[in-house]
Amino acid sequence: MLPCRQNSHKNNERITMDIAERIALDTGEDAIALHTLTKTDLEGYLTDAEALAEGWVRSCGFKADRGDICKLPADDGSLSAILVGLGDDIPSEEDPWWLAAVASELQEGTYRLEGDLPAGTIASAARGWCLAQYQFDRYLSEKNDKVRLLLLPKKAGLKAVQAEVKAVALVRDLVNTPTENMGPQDLEDQAKALCDEFGASLEVTSGAALLSGFPAIHAVGRAAEQAPRLIDFSWGNEGDAKITLVGKGVCFDTGGLDMKSSQFMRLMKKDMGGAAHVFGLARLIMERNLPVRLRVLVPAVENAISGNAFRPGDILDTRKGLTVEVGNTDAEGRLVLCDALALADEEEPDIIIDFATLTGAARVALGPDLPVLFSSDDGFASAILEAGMQSADPLWQLPLWQGYAEDLKSPIADLCNISEGSYAGAITAALYLEHFVEKCPTWVHIDTFAWNPKARAGRPKGGAALGILAAFGAIDGYLAANK
Repeated sequence: MLPCRQNSHKNNERITMDIAERIALDTGEDAIALHTLTKTDLEGYLTDAEALAEGWVRSCGFKADRGDICKLPADDGSLSAILVGLGDDIPSEEDPWWLAAVASELQEGTYRLEGDLPAGTIASAARGWCLAQYQFDRYLSEKNDKVRLLLLPKKAGLKAVQAEVKAVALVRDLVNTPTENMGPQDLEDQAKALCDEFGASLEVTSGAALLSGFPAIHAVGRAAEQAPRLIDFSWGNEGDAKITLVGKGVCFDTGGLDMKSSQFMRLMKKDMGGAAHVFGLARLIMERNLPVRLRVLVPAVENAISGNAFRPGDILDTRKGLTVEVGNTDAEGRLVLCDALALADEEEPDIIIDFATLTGAARVALGPDLPVLFSSDDGFASAILEAGMQSADPLWQLPLWQGYAEDLKSPIADLCNISEGSYAGAITAALYLEHFVEKCPTWVHIDTFAWNPKARAGRPKGGAALGILAAFGAIDGYLAANK
């Protein structure tokens, strides 16, 4: 899934979606038992245990706190089983990371969960188990290939968990890959790989061909070595619910002529995180074979600087016919998205969801872990929020507050791409995008960070998938309610 055009890293190419194979259906093979115990269960266990085992557990100081482990030796000194603490209560499906912390401490081998755990808890924990073994080692000379396999009962829904893991791993891989190997052409290659795998149809408009239908995308990307392009692929049956995903694919953002400082430019390889998210969500939808007519639109550009770069003060045409004054070339994401959203809206789909690493204001408001959600449909927004809580993929809704709309006015164009003041930057960015969606009844805009700044169990520092499981859950619920 990660084609590499430069020979210097060809041999280091890695496909980390294989971490989905770190779980398998339990068919009774030999495995090390992971005995899950609450604090209450521990007392009963110690009462029934042989004196040697009881003494060992007590000497290790194991108290069954959530994520704690105690390795039990066999008579010959080998590993017999492992006690795994659950804390005061059995974890819910909203906490997938307790087993991720355990997986990180275990040696290579095959394991089996023991204990009366609900199916949802097992499935969620299995996702955490796999993601704890994610590593982006494409450019490392030495690889850590240690495999820890977890056997699952049928009730856990193996295939569904594996599909989620592959979707999350794909997002992480794409975001982690530097722009030298993840430019506009590479995003197109990723789309082609997905289309080939799932039988989707792909159409790409690039370079000068964008001028006749997507002038804003062309303007933002024209200064880069790789031509800007609009990636457009479709999958599913025409008669099914129309779901369109739009992802910001700015493969690197210098800020343009309003150049970013080095401090903020350092992570701009991740500015295509919106594209990565819609690719991951599309993969999940297609692999789970949801009954939808799916369309994915990704404007893929690099916001570079050269003699023909677009300038502050330029007036840009857009697909919708609205003119936009460029107040700042570093607000380029909304410029490429507006052409793609206008195209999406023309088809009048049932739902449009866009993902974008759009504003620093969203991060100031909610930090790196909580994507900001805006929507024209509060009912569907609530479904996403609820699905996010159930899947440990939370978001937070902010309002499309029309009182700020006048801040986007321009005296010489229909709109300006930035507001006059410095307040409510995430809201005004969403209000700008709202101008380009009129016909679709349900539009969702997710302003995501796509990055984990600190390592935690199952979530290494680097690219992060934030919001795709929530969006999938809401789409699945929508389909169930509209059969």
